[in-house]
Amino acid sequence: MDHVEFGKYLSQQRELRGLSRDEVSQVTKISPSLIAALEEGQMERLPSRVFVVNYIRAYATVIGLAPEEAILRYEEVDKATPEPSPVVLERERRRRAWWALGVLLLVALGVGGYVALVMTGKAPNPLVR
Repeated sequence: MDHVEFGKYLSQQRELRGLSRDEVSQVTKISPSLIAALEEGQMERLPSRVFVVNYIRAYATVIGLAPEEAILRYEEVDKATPEPSPVVLERERRRRAWWALGVLLLVALGVGGYVALVMTGKAPNPLVR
């Protein structure tokens, strides 16, 4: 079982009891987007694990499941999901850093180009009225 299957399990249990996501959201005070992420197994959209466990506890209570059973199912799934290796994490960090550097460079070139146009008189000086 993975996070998607666990989410389907929660969704099926909710639907069997005739409850909508909005109804669960209103009672638990968990936003509908977080409930959707939980039911769709989109863990990247959810906050840290401690919050997810509490969401599952509240969700299970509202739909009539035993909260501890639901949490045990989640923990089995969560333990089975491998953590990304340090090499993969470093590769991702570097990729994001290069993107940020590229955006910063484009902004600097744009500002520099605009300043050059103002200095040569080809663009109006924003400081002169």
